[in-house]
Amino acid sequence: MLGSCLMILSLVGSAASAASTPGRRIFPVAEKPVLEDRFPAEPVTFPGGVKAWRDVVYQTLPGYRPQIIDIYVPPTPGPHPLVLYIHGGGWMAGHTRHSGALADFPKVLASLAAEGFTVASLEYRLSAEARFPAQLQDSNAAIRFLRAHASEYRIDPKRVGVWGGSAGGHLSALTAVTCRNTKLDPAAAQDGCIQAAVTWYGVYDFSAMNATPDGNSAGSRLLGCDGPCPADKIAAVSPVTYIDKSDPPFLLIHGTADKTVPVAQSHIGEAALRKAGVPVESIYIDGVDHSFIGATPEATRSATLRATNATFDFFHDTLGVPRK
Repeated sequence: MLGSCLMILSLVGSAASAASTPGRRIFPVAEKPVLEDRFPAEPVTFPGGVKAWRDVVYQTLPGYRPQIIDIYVPPTPGPHPLVLYIHGGGWMAGHTRHSGALADFPKVLASLAAEGFTVASLEYRLSAEARFPAQLQDSNAAIRFLRAHASEYRIDPKRVGVWGGSAGGHLSALTAVTCRNTKLDPAAAQDGCIQAAVTWYGVYDFSAMNATPDGNSAGSRLLGCDGPCPADKIAAVSPVTYIDKSDPPFLLIHGTADKTVPVAQSHIGEAALRKAGVPVESIYIDGVDHSFIGATPEATRSATLRATNATFDFFHDTLGVPRK
């Protein structure tokens, strides 16, 4: 009897010891380090059957955080044209879920998706993280990623538009007019080009921004200049340097009272596009400042809705999606 008890105690002790031994809890183990984000990617549902995936990693570069986009996908099979939104913030601030006075910008992007577009909203490296042309390279990389995952997100890779405001307007214009420019982006040699571009109060010629009250200090940070930026850097960052007849149709929208990015910037861009024979439309909204801020809430609302509706209509017309 005593022998049996001792044997039982020995077995129990052995089991307890084994349970506490490292390695007893079993998890999947790969053959090499796993760097991909394995957190479950659950889509958010918006009206109209739109599903949105947030914080999708489009690029991982050594020394930087993984770079992300939000992606809004219509419920219909597609393939749908792609519209990439690029946020503003002086190239040094901002984020992918805001635009001007629009109170709920993700709902705006989801509304565009509900009208038949796959919409992506870009996070790019800010000027304190990386100097130009890193921001353009990020825009190209995001479009490259989306085209490579066209079937997953129901994208027609041959119909791509870009849209942005302020610094994002500058980057949208630059993305549209520098197709396959390997001097600015060594990875761009085989890229597809852009088919439509919308800029809200965007910068087209950095040399003309030096007359702004702060001397375009945000642009100097983007270029990494101590003191006045040299002419070659100013030319390299300016969309007007690259405009030619192969560029896609443009829509430019700007407030005439803009104190941050003078309305002259859109006039410069429009003139250069017209001279090159590029189809261009422009809307100049009287009396509104940067971000379409008017003298009254009613003026701000009117200008913002006018610009947003014109943008949606432009993408319908240029990217071949019938208006609803």
